[in-house]
Amino acid sequence: MLTEVIMPKAGSEMEEGQIVKWIKKEGDKVEAGEIILEIMTDKVNMEIEAETSGTLLKILKKDGEIVPVITTIAYIGDEGDTIPETSSEPVKEEVKEEVKEISKEKKVETKSETKKELKDNEYDVFVIGGGPAGYYSAIKAAQKGMKVAIAENNKFGGTCLNRGCIPTKTYLQNVEDIERIKASSKRGIVLENDNITVDLAKALKFKNSIVKKLTAGVEFLLKSNSVEIFKETAYINSDGNITLESGKELLCGSVIFAGGSKCAKNIKGSDSKNVIDTDEALELKNIPATLTIIGAGYIGVEMAQIFNSFGSKVTVIERKNSAIEFIDSEISSILIKSLEKSGVKFIFGKEVTEILGETVLSGSEEITSSEVVLITARETDLTALKNINIEISNGNVVVNEKMKSSVKNVYAVGDVNGKNLLAHSAFKMGEIAASEIADGKSDKYNNNIIPSAIYTYPEIGSVGLTEDDAKKLYDIKVGKFNYGANGRALAHGDSSGMVKIISDARYGEILGAHIVGPRASELINEVSILMQSEITVEEAIKMVFGHPTFSEAIYEAIADVEGVSVHLPKK
Repeated sequence: MLTEVIMPKAGSEMEEGQIVKWIKKEGDKVEAGEIILEIMTDKVNMEIEAETSGTLLKILKKDGEIVPVITTIAYIGDEGDTIPETSSEPVKEEVKEEVKEISKEKKVETKSETKKELKDNEYDVFVIGGGPAGYYSAIKAAQKGMKVAIAENNKFGGTCLNRGCIPTKTYLQNVEDIERIKASSKRGIVLENDNITVDLAKALKFKNSIVKKLTAGVEFLLKSNSVEIFKETAYINSDGNITLESGKELLCGSVIFAGGSKCAKNIKGSDSKNVIDTDEALELKNIPATLTIIGAGYIGVEMAQIFNSFGSKVTVIERKNSAIEFIDSEISSILIKSLEKSGVKFIFGKEVTEILGETVLSGSEEITSSEVVLITARETDLTALKNINIEISNGNVVVNEKMKSSVKNVYAVGDVNGKNLLAHSAFKMGEIAASEIADGKSDKYNNNIIPSAIYTYPEIGSVGLTEDDAKKLYDIKVGKFNYGANGRALAHGDSSGMVKIISDARYGEILGAHIVGPRASELINEVSILMQSEITVEEAIKMVFGHPTFSEAIYEAIADVEGVSVHLPKK
């Protein structure tokens, strides 16, 4: 039977590979698993094995040729098999040199172009939104020599600095401190009074001081990079230019739309006085005796732990059958069990359809009553698009991997495109958009290497595919290592949790990593770097991790993929 030999996609970023040399020649007999050629990518050299036994009937691509991934480079089969007609002519050397010369000429032309002098109301780039996606875009564009302006109708820093990442993590540090105090007795620390209370007014004041410091810092950074600031709402016109709320018209070469997202009270009865959103929850001056949270995503579970630790009786209602769907189910279940043990009640598989005062309903069924009801839903803020026709899908602006929208010279970054509602992914999107506008040499956005974290106690860190998703696409191997066998975790007094590594069984590519336990939000960045660098499991096992450290658990889980972890019992 005729079998194709293809240039493998040996990594999420790989687009082409070069044939270093053929180990076998046309007409040679080969056995399944036998090495037949060596290839090279920009990251690694690989030996390619024959998938089937037979004769190497035809080599289509010769030594030294660069070939796109998933391209047929040879055929293995039986004598007499018919080979499909195909062109295997390599590119002639003189053609390659001609292309190189043309490329050089273009670069020289570009460098010699004189930059057009812009008037006061003209900009190379206009950015709408001063959150992580917006201010990062603006500064990156300014660093590349462009004249940039930014409009923000609220506080700089967006949801992240003002109403999300920073405020919640400030409160969650209190949670960790409380939990560590509770566990201190087993470490020999004796507290005379075990009663721990939270002064919410003082915690609120401290939280607001951190927010103020960071938001002021963003404005300073923009000004230091000569980005002109407009503190008002801006709208994109049908011609791609800008109209400010004040009526001022601005001309711009490109627009980066970074409008962010906002809280959505989208349930019947959500206008009741005891119903709040996450913005309002972070400004509460008193701790509610009972709190019902609608939504068990990462925002919901973080809020649940904050108020449970502060003293509220918390119930979380989720319409799906599990929490935090983008996290590996084995990992998220460990967190949910921990929260349940601390007193948080979870109700799964119930969709809230109405709120009647303190009563929350699912259809005609009463689920719970609560002093305060917190809605965690968010929706894209598309205010700036009222004057322009742009492609929208499921409430998000449709963009490609270079952040380009359906409208020429309009880019959409951050929450507004719905790819990933995280600040650091917004940073990357902003960088891509700015680079694409500047010289067309931006990276492609790759969601699979963007790490995410849930800052509960225990923490969760995640990057890439979950085990369930990976199984649908690859033949996989899984490695695990429990913190209970990690010396640093034991010394720390917190040995609950685990590291889980998912890899492609064939090429050893790390497809995903999921961590629950101490320092998970920091540790996951290490695996993300490995994935971005396309380090294989085999290569990672050769590395040396410091001892004793939490990060050793990553190394041990990677080693367990191949069954060679020294600190795990033999399987």
